[in-house]
Amino acid sequence: MDADKVFKALGDPTRRKLLDLLCERNGQTLGELCENLEMARQSATQHIGILEDANLLSTVRRGREKLHFINPVPLHEVYERWVRKFERQRLMLLHDLKNEIEGDQQ
Repeated sequence: MDADKVFKALGDPTRRKLLDLLCERNGQTLGELCENLEMARQSATQHIGILEDANLLSTVRRGREKLHFINPVPLHEVYERWVRKFERQRLMLLHDLKNEIEGDQQ
């Protein structure tokens, strides 16, 4: 995983919207995705290219159509590397606070 590419891809609201659209209904064509965006197909294609480069999207050809699918693996890797460790610390602090408060009430 290239974390810089993933973070760059996630840094744009249009790309996050594309991921949200695919999360709602995976396997959409460019035309279907563009129906929910206020931009030209060429601009959407550039955003999709950045998502593909970050390995957040994969595509499958079905006849003349190209279907886009979300790839959750890089997002999971970001979660494991950057979110989970902070979440664990926060939960431990809440646990300690709960024990301290409950200890004062007994």
